[in-house]
Amino acid sequence: MSITTQYEAAAADNPYQRGPDPTLASVAATRGPFATAQATVPAGNGFNGGYVYYPTDTSLGTWGAVAIVPGYSALFADEEAWMGPWLASFGFVVLGIETNSRTDGADARATQLLAALDYLTQSSPVRHRVDANRLGVMGHSAGGAGTLMAALRRPSLKSAVGLAPGAPGNSLNMSTTQVPTMLISGQNDGTVTPSYVQGIYNTLPATVEHAWAELAGNDHLSFTRPNPTEMRILIPWLKIFLDNDTRYTQFLCPLADSTGVSRYSATCPLVPPGGPTAPPTITPPPPTPPTPSPTSGAACTATYRTVNSWSGGFQGEVTVTAGRAAINGWTVRWDLSNGQSISQVWNGTLSTSGSTATVRNVSYNGSLAPATSTSFGFLGTGAPTIPRPTCTSP
Repeated sequence: MSITTQYEAAAADNPYQRGPDPTLASVAATRGPFATAQATVPAGNGFNGGYVYYPTDTSLGTWGAVAIVPGYSALFADEEAWMGPWLASFGFVVLGIETNSRTDGADARATQLLAALDYLTQSSPVRHRVDANRLGVMGHSAGGAGTLMAALRRPSLKSAVGLAPGAPGNSLNMSTTQVPTMLISGQNDGTVTPSYVQGIYNTLPATVEHAWAELAGNDHLSFTRPNPTEMRILIPWLKIFLDNDTRYTQFLCPLADSTGVSRYSATCPLVPPGGPTAPPTITPPPPTPPTPSPTSGAACTATYRTVNSWSGGFQGEVTVTAGRAAINGWTVRWDLSNGQSISQVWNGTLSTSGSTATVRNVSYNGSLAPATSTSFGFLGTGAPTIPRPTCTSP
């Protein structure tokens, strides 16, 4: 039987299934059946750039995607980049991000993970390869804690994977999560100890699928270098919950290969919520619209959009566009509605006076050529509204 026929057979059962029927050997392989490519992502869009890895095949429709964030003081390029082509070759789009500051806490890493997914699905060069309804997050250490926080903020995610997830002073109570969650930890981890991970795992609700694998002999840094034991557990999990591909449950329920695993627990049979669904309509990429001409005489303009919202809060984004002449510095102002406040801003400097919010450029995004744009994002409390921001320069 040819590989093409196997792909077609899988698609007949579930339109999101990708690749031939899996075997224990195939999920343990260091490369899957798909050729891959990668590209560098520039800084901006709420995070400090990174790298995107993706299958090059365009004949099978869109792919599920996962954003990955490193741990405290770490760089994705140094510690998790090995995962990018490995996962992409199994049929996922992978965005590994660098954080705005290497000392960002778990909460900031959660914010940047969600900003990265928004960039990936809305404006990245590979957005037309990604199914925006099949997204997951993953991170190591403080990035793992940020991953779990991101899942609490965005319940529409299909998967959250915490690799030795931990944040000082944060017990990470996951009792309200709605996102299928996997924890992978190290038996000899003295930083994020087994008892700490056990505490997180015990808070996961019975109504949400979850699993925990403790890797024998692994320490806190075992996840920062190629780890075949981790990957042969991780790949089936992502296949089940990003691709609704229940062909992979045989490897986790029960654990098909316990070599190198000191502890394992799962809410078997690990059924993806809703099961396989109808495929999305695949349409060609829309043409890029022309950049609108700024209002005559205006040094710059500002436009707002709500990126995401949840009970009691929201994430907003403002795009600043230069007018007919270059500008060197910009200031955006808008009025906050009753009950609104801003808790965090990235790619800008915030000040408030009464109900007026003011954001000024930072050092790297103040100079704009004519009709070019930059953006900043923020987290707000209260209900989202549609403000009318104004822009001035300098």
